[in-house]
Amino acid sequence: MGLASPLLAVHQSEDRQNERGTAVERVASGFKFTEGPAWLDDGALIFSDIPPSRILKWSARDGVQVIRENSGGANGNAVDGRGRIYSCEGTARRVTRTGERGKVEVLAESFEGKRLNSPNDVALRKDGHAWFTDPAFGNREDARELPFNGVFHLKPNRELEVVARMDRRPNGVAISPDGRVLYVAVSDERTVRAWDIGGNGEASNQRLAIAGIEGPPDGLKVDEQGNVYVAANKLAIYDSRGSLLKSIPLSEKPSNLCFSANARTLFVTARSSVFRVFLDGRPPQAQP
Repeated sequence: MGLASPLLAVHQSEDRQNERGTAVERVASGFKFTEGPAWLDDGALIFSDIPPSRILKWSARDGVQVIRENSGGANGNAVDGRGRIYSCEGTARRVTRTGERGKVEVLAESFEGKRLNSPNDVALRKDGHAWFTDPAFGNREDARELPFNGVFHLKPNRELEVVARMDRRPNGVAISPDGRVLYVAVSDERTVRAWDIGGNGEASNQRLAIAGIEGPPDGLKVDEQGNVYVAANKLAIYDSRGSLLKSIPLSEKPSNLCFSANARTLFVTARSSVFRVFLDGRPPQAQP
């Protein structure tokens, strides 16, 4: 992803066992506001630090490095099978794709002749279809051109279509592992909504998947069993019927999450830090 430079301000912190018996490790800290974690096939994590407008990379071997400066206020990220990074650039009001040599391509920046509000989070399906949310939070409300908060489908040919035009603000977005269900966190409602998605990415059967979330939901992911992991006041895990299975408190409020190659391990961005969460409760040294 281009030249990487060391980030000297980041330090490692202690491992700990939270009160729910889940092993949690802070792997890096010292950031302004972390978001958009995504796992790379080379065993590293990428994530955004939004206020300084940069995308970072962490690995157990090399620590933290900067892989992209001036990221347009990148928020959510996702990685495709070729290692290309899809980013929601909230400040630049666009969705981009960064190639292996660092070339940045603009995939979406307007809809129906109007600029996007502030792309927030993005999810990819293996066939190249992508979905992203486009809310207007804070000062973005004053600069908005679109008369709605959008959930969008971005086709492989870069055609953009709207899934939902919302008065409330959508936030995190995720795709089920089988590629058939789209999940969107709606922060103002404290809910997660779901749609069925077809082979061409068409969405249908909008429904309420999770209600009554403790705190405004942000990022979310889905595991192979259909459980939904939501970053809110805590890291909350729900079953496929929307029932709360477990809450995992962290020392900082979580913003987003992703699985590593080990499906029992999560990486969680949380304000100034990045955490690794071991869902089976084993201590970090016992994990691959």
